[in-house]
This record gives sequence, structure tokens and C-alpha cells, in this order.
Amino acid sequence: MRFFSVATVIVIAAILLARNSIAQIDSSIVTIDADDIGGLVVSKGGAEAGVWVIAETRDLPTGFRKIVVTDESGYYLIPDLPLASYDIWVRGYGLIDSPKIEAEPGEIVNLTAVEAPTAQEAAQYYPSSYWYSLLEIPPKSDFPGTGPNGNGIATGLISQLHWIGQMKAGAVGGGCSVCHQLGNKATREIPQELGDFDSTVDAWDRRVQSGQAGASMTAAMSRFGRRRALEMYADWTDRIVAGEVPSEPPRPQGIERNLVVTQWDWADPVGFVHDTVSTDKRNPLLNPNGLVYGVQEFSTPDLNILDPVNNSLTRITAPVRDEDTPFMNPQFVFQPSAHNGDEIVWSGKASLHNPMMDHMGRVWLTHTIRAPETPDFCREGSNHPSAKLFPVQRSNRHLSVYDPSTEGFSLIDTCFGTHHLQIAEDEDNTVWASNPGSPVLGWLNMRLFDETGDEQQAQGWCPFILDTNANGQQDAYVEPNEPIDPTKDKRIDGGSYGIIPSPVDGSIWVAQGYNVPGAIIRLSPGENPPNTCLAEVYEPPFNNPASTISGFTPRGIDIDREGVIWTALAGSGHFASFDRRKCPVLNGPTATGQHCVEGWTLHETPGPHFKDVTYSGSADMLYYNWVDQFDTLGLGKDVPIATGTGSDSLLVLQPDGEFVVLRVPYPMGFSTRGVDGRIDDPNTGWKGRGLWANYAIHAPWHTEGGEGVTSKAVKFQLRPDPLAR
Repeated sequence: MRFFSVATVIVIAAILLARNSIAQIDSSIVTIDADDIGGLVVSKGGAEAGVWVIAETRDLPTGFRKIVVTDESGYYLIPDLPLASYDIWVRGYGLIDSPKIEAEPGEIVNLTAVEAPTAQEAAQYYPSSYWYSLLEIPPKSDFPGTGPNGNGIATGLISQLHWIGQMKAGAVGGGCSVCHQLGNKATREIPQELGDFDSTVDAWDRRVQSGQAGASMTAAMSRFGRRRALEMYADWTDRIVAGEVPSEPPRPQGIERNLVVTQWDWADPVGFVHDTVSTDKRNPLLNPNGLVYGVQEFSTPDLNILDPVNNSLTRITAPVRDEDTPFMNPQFVFQPSAHNGDEIVWSGKASLHNPMMDHMGRVWLTHTIRAPETPDFCREGSNHPSAKLFPVQRSNRHLSVYDPSTEGFSLIDTCFGTHHLQIAEDEDNTVWASNPGSPVLGWLNMRLFDETGDEQQAQGWCPFILDTNANGQQDAYVEPNEPIDPTKDKRIDGGSYGIIPSPVDGSIWVAQGYNVPGAIIRLSPGENPPNTCLAEVYEPPFNNPASTISGFTPRGIDIDREGVIWTALAGSGHFASFDRRKCPVLNGPTATGQHCVEGWTLHETPGPHFKDVTYSGSADMLYYNWVDQFDTLGLGKDVPIATGTGSDSLLVLQPDGEFVVLRVPYPMGFSTRGVDGRIDDPNTGWKGRGLWANYAIHAPWHTEGGEGVTSKAVKFQLRPDPLAR
């Protein structure tokens, strides 16, 4: 005889009751084609609006799923499904997952939603940022930190906002949210496989030493003041185990219910896929319905190639030029991992990072091809114009280009380090590349490289030199650690994470997103770079009496067609715009940071704040951002979009200042870095448009489903209404 718990009996009763209700409701309002599935979703409380219906299959060449949202009356329609057998079920806030029903395209399938028996069970489906918001941050009165012999907080953390910046965005040297979500089930609980511990503090101390990333995680924890941080995270875990839950997120509303999400599995089970590209950012009509590319960085360094028409996947391993190229990650395990034990799971040399497509459909990559020491032409004594101005000794990632017509890579040695790349809208199709740890900004003249194959002649780089003497030209300069000299310019350390060329004036903008408050930097190449390069630096308002809001840690960066910069303030949880046209001062001795507060506008992103913390900003971490310059999504041109790392979402900022939250509810753990938009057919409405992203965390086993779950390519489309075919 089989026995059921009281909760299970309640759920079964609810299912039976809802099925009886469905039989009495007319579902003919849903009109489907032979490749659609539609129907009605109800629970014992009636029709369920704003919940997700998920269709998943393993019958295709790679794992595939489509997700839609019910309308205000509980109806749904999943359009354009490939021929296969699907599991269909309902997920929504306030619910637990409904039983899966097997169905095929062309069927009307009514579904029974199941209300969550307890608040704790309902909360298991909330985005990680809601759980992360339960952390109890050290109070303002505990700052500045006085070190291990004082209050336990690191002396480098001079305010509560610096602590939050370290938690979310890696300020002062690197934080956990840069690599994966914090607050998901994998992080808010202690894995039983780690063993038994005398306290939760000890358990946390052990968990951050796990695996190949153990040394990095341990160092990140120490930058808080190790004991104080461990106590904070242990207290958080203890309260969650005791039953504390976050507030319930709102269900999708309005435009959010028009969303169609399509997913394809790609990568290997430990493959960290960093970014995805489907077209030329400058011309989203390129490569219609074509292959989509993603780079797998840490394990086998693969270029993942998705055919979204045939739902198939190809992977090509990228080469290196020199055998002495070091491995991307330490080839040792700091402490055994609860997931992978002592196994070395990340063993790639060709560290691939950021793919971008050019006007010929080739894919450009930031790509490690050799050891860090630069060749002679980069160094002092070289005749290279950039080396004469500022020689470079080391560069940790370089460039390559993959040509689909030959299925081969061309490897390009660069003196400057690379991280993200963008292609300018100029006659040379100049490739510009950022690098967080580099004091220079580099470029490759694509036209010249294609004509000559000469990687040395085609490249150049500039240091970041501020025109502090305000004469409009590059002069002798003082170094970053030296005071301003009114007769000279001043070099700053620079460093750059995100990068974007301006389509308006040809300047290059970068985000310096690894400290508080951080900055964005404008580089004007001038007529004869590197000897005419000049930089401008702009910090977001931070503890500035001219602003009521403090924002910090720009990370992503993009630009609209009017020249307005958009940057995701990863630390503070704001989405910010910067309009240089509003700045009364552009150079001179005072133009060294917060001299243009009036150029900034900060938008607080949706979601909860940290517990007992009062500042304008959310608990979400914003890894990057993108501007839909050409209306590839369908909400208009120049619509800015931030990536909600902790909220399983893309955050679309409307002209009225309100956000549209495009949530990916399954599998939980959607955390994209970049976004790409393509128009496959401008004449077919919503079906011919869409955004591309991917699951992009260092530890894919943190994703719902655990070990064996792979990264997914994700396509976002917006219909005119939730039942549009």
C-alpha cells in the first residue's frame, strides 16, 4: 500500500478539482496551427494569469524547449514547435510545478496549476536575487573597516557601499557574483557532500575553498575581512534553513506576457559559455536565420555553433599558436569539490571570451594564442609607433577570426591585452578591444589586416592620457601616482571592461568596472593615433552633494544612435545613462572624475533591496548591458537593456522610465553576460525578430537540474499579444 503525506493529498485534491473546472471552461478562444500547442491553465482558485507554460523535448538533435506566459484569462499558446513529443507543465509564483503532460504539436492541452502548500515551497522558484536580498549587511556604523584586530572588516572597505560592491561586482579585486549567481539553491544551502562541520561558519569556510576556483574564492572572501564575511553568509544560510523566505516576485504583467523564450542546449556539462553572437551589431539584417555562435571559455575552448533552423549543434575546438601557452585556469584543486571531487574540469589554453560578427559573417574573438610575454615589436626599442609612445611587456589575451567558409581560425598576436571587442563604423572596420588589467586601449585595422595579413602593421594602442593642461593636444604627462602639473597632461591607469565605439563621432568608450565608484572613459583617437589620443574620465555620482543617488561600478557599456552612453552599474544595481553633451567641463585640471554629475541619469532596477539597507539600488547584480539600436526586439529603436544576473532576466528600460522584465523561469539560473539582436525577416513581424543570449555562469552545475545540465542558447521574442501565432 502507498501512503501519502498530508501536503501530497492536498496537491492531488487540487489537481482533481482543477481538472473538473477545466472541463467546464470553453477553450475555443485559443486557435492553433499544426505546429502549436495551446490551452487553458486553472487552479482551484480559477484561471491562472501570468504563469509560465513550458514545453520541453529531447527528441531533437539537441535539447530544446519553448516557454510562454498565460494571458489575463489563463490561456496560453506555444507557437512554432518542431515536430516532437513534449513534456508540458506550469510554473508560476505562488505555485509549485504542475505534473508534466505529454503532448505533440497541434493539440489543445488544458493544464492544472498547483498552488504551493507553504511559503517555503513557493519560494523555491524565486530568482536568486530575492534570496540574496535576505543577507544582513554590516551596518553603516561599522565602516570604515578596521581590519582583523578591529571590527573584522577589511580596511579597504571604507563604507557599507564598498562592502556591497565587493559582494556583487568584485570591487577591490573580484567578487563571487561576477562568476555565478548568489542566492540560488546551490549557494544559499550547504551541500551535504561537503561533509559535517561544527558550525555553518566552518562549512562556509570549507565551501569557498572548493575546486579549481577555490583559491580565487578564498581570496575574494578575504577581501571582505574573512571571518566577518563568513559569519554574514553563515547567518544567512542558518536563517533560510530555519524557514525565512523572501518576498514574492510579481508575476509577468502587460508586455511581459507577450514573451516567447526558445532554448537550445549547447556546450559540455562543465562548459562555461561566455557570450553569443548571431549577426553584425552594426547591421542586424546580416546572417538571417543563420548559425549562432557562442564561445566556451574554461573547459575545452570550443566555438559552439547552433543551427536554429535544424536544431543542431556543432563544436569546434580553437587552436593556440604556441605550445607554451599556459592553461586558462590553475591546474590544481584547492579542496575537493562537492560536485567534481579532485577532477580537473577546466583545462583549456585558448581562453575564448567575446565573439563579434563582421560585415562578411566572420566571427572575431578575444582569444589567448601564446604566453603573456609580448614579442619584441611591442617593447622598448621597437620602431612601432605605439611601442615608441608606450611599450607593453605583457598581454594575456589576443585576437582571432573564424571564417565559416573555410571553418578555420586566423590567429592574431596583439601587444595589447584583449577582453571584449567591438567593430567600429569606419572605413577600416577597426576592431577595438578592452582589457581590465591593461593601461592601454588597443585596435586592429581590419581592412589593412585583410589586405596584407600583417598583424604588426595593422595594430596599435594608446595609453589613457587626460588633457589636464587643456590645450587640446597630447603632451608630456605626469604618471598616475603623481600630482597634476598645470603645464602637462596626466596619464591614468585606465583599465577597461566593457567597450563601445561611438557611431556619432568615432570616439571609443570603456567601462572601468572593478572598483568603487569606478568610471567610464572616453578615448578620442585623433588624426594620428597613438600620438593624438586623448582621454576623458567620468565617475558616476557617488557620495556627491550634487546628486541624491550614489551609483557605482560601471561594467557593461553601450551607446545609442544619438551618442548617449548606457552603462550597467553592477555594484549599486542601477541602469545609468550618460550624456556628454550636458557637461560644462571636458578637460583641464578639474576634469578628473566627478566633474559632470549633470550628465548622469540613474534608474533603479526592479527587485528587492538588501535587508535593512537604505540606498537607491537593488540586490540584483547587472553584469552587462546592450542597446537595441535597430529595434530587433520590437519595442523601438535605441531601447536599452540590462542583464539581470541575479534575476534570471533581461531588464528592458522603456522611455517612460519603467522596466519590462523578460524572465526566464526554467531552468532557474539564467544569467547571461551579453545580448545580441538579429532581424531574420523585417516583413514577418515578431517572428522575424529576436534577441539572443545564453546561460553564462562559471559553474553550470549550479543551474536547476544540477550536474549534467549544460549552458543553453536563448532566444527572446515579443508577440503583439500572448496568444499570437
